[in-house]
This record gives sequence, C-alpha cells and structure tokens, in this order.
Amino acid sequence: MDIRQLQTLVAIADHGTFARAAEVVHITPSAVSQQIRALESEFGVPLFNRESRPPSLNLQGLQLIEMARKVLRTVEETKIILDGRRATGTLTIGSVRTSTIGLLPLAIVGLRQTYPELKVNLRVGLSNELINDLLADRINMGIVAEHVGMPRTLKWSPFIREPLVVIAPPDAGGETFTEILENTPFIRFSSPVPLANLIDTELAKMGIFTNDIAEIDTIPAIVEFVTGGLGAGVVPSIALRSNNLPLKTLPFGDPPVFRQIGIVQAANSPKARFFDEVHRQLANAAGEWGVYPSDDTSVGTETVA
Repeated sequence: MDIRQLQTLVAIADHGTFARAAEVVHITPSAVSQQIRALESEFGVPLFNRESRPPSLNLQGLQLIEMARKVLRTVEETKIILDGRRATGTLTIGSVRTSTIGLLPLAIVGLRQTYPELKVNLRVGLSNELINDLLADRINMGIVAEHVGMPRTLKWSPFIREPLVVIAPPDAGGETFTEILENTPFIRFSSPVPLANLIDTELAKMGIFTNDIAEIDTIPAIVEFVTGGLGAGVVPSIALRSNNLPLKTLPFGDPPVFRQIGIVQAANSPKARFFDEVHRQLANAAGEWGVYPSDDTSVGTETVA
C-alpha cells in the first residue's frame, strides 16, 4: 500500500467513477484499476461491489476510505511541519453565500499577493454542509456563520461582527425601524441558514408583526427587490457596502442586532498559523466590523498541500 493508491481510492469515493478518478489523479483508468486490485490483494478483501455500474464501495471499502482520509491528512500535516519555506499547492475553502458578497474575493486577492504560488479553490454551500465537508476532509477550512452544535474537534473563530439593518424605499412611512417594518410590506429572508433564523427570532422577540409579501432565499435579491420599491427587508450591513443605493436604512434593533461569521478549522491543526493569515485578510476586507485573531500577529509561510 502506498500514498498514491490511497489518493486514488479517495478520488473514486469523491468523484463516483474510476474514469473520473483517473482524470483527477492524472493516471489512466487501467492504472486506477491496477491500484485498486493491489489494495484488495494486500487487504485480502474486495473493496467494491462490481455488480453495480459504476462499481460502488462496499462496507470494507467505506471503512478503508475513512482510514485513507486520516492517513492522507497526516501526511499533508507532516509536510507542513517539515517544510515551512513557502506556501504552495491548493487551499480549498468552503463558504456560506452571504460572506462572499464583496468580502471573500478581496481576501483571496490578498492571499495571492502574499502567496503567489498558492491555488485557491472555493465551494459555496450551507453552514451544515460545509462543517460536514470539513469533518470529511473535503475542504481545508470553512467560512460559516456562528453555529450551534459545533463539533469539539473543530475550532470556530469570528472574523466579522456586523450589525443587521432595515432597508426600505426612500418614501417608506415611519421614522423608526419598528414603524417601517410594521407599516411597509415585508420581504422575508427565507433560507435554512443561521442568519434567517436570527432575523425571525429577533422579530418575534421584539413583537414586530410584518406584512409579508415575498420570501426570498438570497440577500442580494432582497436588496434588489427593496431597491425596486417592493417593500422593506432586514439584511447584514456588508450587503450594502459596495452599493450607493437610494434606500432608507436604519439599525435593526435597539441596541442593534449583530451577526458573526468566522473561520472553522480542525482544532490544533498544524496549519493554524496559515489560517490566521486567511483570518487577517478577511478581517481586513470586513473593514470597521473586522475581528482579528487574538494571538501574535506574526505569520510564517506554510505549505498547504
């Protein structure tokens, strides 16, 4: 058994077929088959159900996948410890949608300026999905909202703490955020994410009864609908940062309600110093709402892949 065989096995699990795995690990499909047969011979058990098309991992194969991911992660972390000269390879970041509005691209540009040989891959998804991806080693780090039930094996650190704001057309009636929300048709953020739950919970706690006319699952779309005069909404401040829009804007809540987004990573990871650099780039991009790492600000170069 060698590292290449385990990489091939994981590629099959992640991409579904021998042919696709061959493209990912840059070998021929026949070489993929040879590597898998070698693994099966070494362990003395079949790893795939070959009656199905394409072949699927059986119970033994699924058990070996978990071991393979741990071995590959250990190898990667060992390289980081032994080679601190420069940052090379690929960093795979998973991010919730709302944090990508004008913020994550700036951070990625900053990273590339610091580490020009670093390749960054980005996935966008829901917080729960990204946490599962991190636990399964499908991503190196996640960018997720403040989250209940975070596994103890993961560490979450906020890089932005921003207020929520009520936005409405300029002619919306009312001087306070409560009057605007109760007297203006409401566009509700409806999505299975912590931000939507936070907004709904705060509305209920404040005893505000809204006249809902639409449920929309993205923050940019809510801003567009409010700008078009359809009604009022509640959005994070960052959603308005790059737009000079003719909107009436008031803090949501008294005192204002804040939400946090942070970096989630494996606890005690040897990549921690590198992730701190990612954290700083994101906090810089967040401007006045940025939250910086509390540890020493010096950063060394790391190998990430």
